[in-house]
Amino acid sequence: MADFTDDLRLAHLLADDADSISSDRFKALDLHVMTKPDLTPVTDADRAVEESIRRTLARARSRDAVTGEEQGTTGTAARRWIIDPIDGTKNYVRGVPVWATLIALAVENEVVMSVVSAPQLGRRWWAAKGEGSWTGKSLLKSTRNQVSDVRRLEDASLSYSSFRGWEDRGRLDDFMALARRCWRTRAYGDFWSYMLVAEGAVDIAAEPELELYDMAALVPIVAEAGGTFTSLDGDEGPWGGHALATNGHLHDAALSFLGTVPEGDDPDWPSTGPGSVTPLFGKPSE
Repeated sequence: MADFTDDLRLAHLLADDADSISSDRFKALDLHVMTKPDLTPVTDADRAVEESIRRTLARARSRDAVTGEEQGTTGTAARRWIIDPIDGTKNYVRGVPVWATLIALAVENEVVMSVVSAPQLGRRWWAAKGEGSWTGKSLLKSTRNQVSDVRRLEDASLSYSSFRGWEDRGRLDDFMALARRCWRTRAYGDFWSYMLVAEGAVDIAAEPELELYDMAALVPIVAEAGGTFTSLDGDEGPWGGHALATNGHLHDAALSFLGTVPEGDDPDWPSTGPGSVTPLFGKPSE
C-alpha cells in the first residue's frame, strides 16, 4: 500500500496557512463579497486561501494536478489535489463560525488522503488510506474517529444542510419520510455533518446537490472511521454530484428512501426478487 504520510504532513501545512488567512478575514469590516455566475457567494478570503494553497503546491508538488472551487482544474496528472478554500461561505459571510478549508488528494480517481480544518471551531479532521481517521489540533495531539454502532433508523441521528436542495431535486417528500423515521434530525450542515458521522455523534448525513470539491475531503475521513460514503445512486466516492454518508449499518436503509438500492439485503424492506433494484419511496434517482 502506498504511503501518503508526506502528503498528509503537507496538507496540514496547507491547512495552517489557510486557517491564518481565513481567520484574519473572518468578520472583517472590509470583507469583499461577490456573487458568482451560479449565484453563490465568494469572498476575497476564498480566493486568497486557494491562491496560497496553489502557490505552495506549485513548489512542493509541481507535477500534481489541482482542482479548486475558484480556479478550476490545472494539470492532467494522475495525482490531483482537490481544494475547497472555504466550505460554508454563506456562514463565513454572515459571521457564523461553522466553515472549513477542505484539502484532498486523489490518485487515479481514488481519494486517498484529506484534511478538513475548521479554525473557528478549533477542530481539524484528517485521514489517509489505511491509516485511520483522526481529529485534534495537530498530528501529535489527536484521537481516532469511529462511527457509531446504531443499527436502526428509529435510533438514528440525521444531519442535513437545507430543505431547498431536496425540493429543487423533487425529493423533499422522500427526505422528509426518512427524517420522520429517524430518532433525531439537526441541520448541522456542510462539512460538519460528515465529520460528526465520522466521530460517531451523527449516524446519517445527506445532501442532494454537491460539487467534487465539496465532498472529496470528506470521503477518507468517513471511510477510515468505518463509515460508508456514496452518491444517492449508491456509487462509492465523491463523483456523483450528491452524497450520503452513514455509519455503514444504516446505509442501505437510508438509500431506500433517497436513492435506488438492491432489495433483499436489509430486513427494513421486502424483496420482490433476487437482485432487483427499485426505489421504495418516491421517484427513482435522477
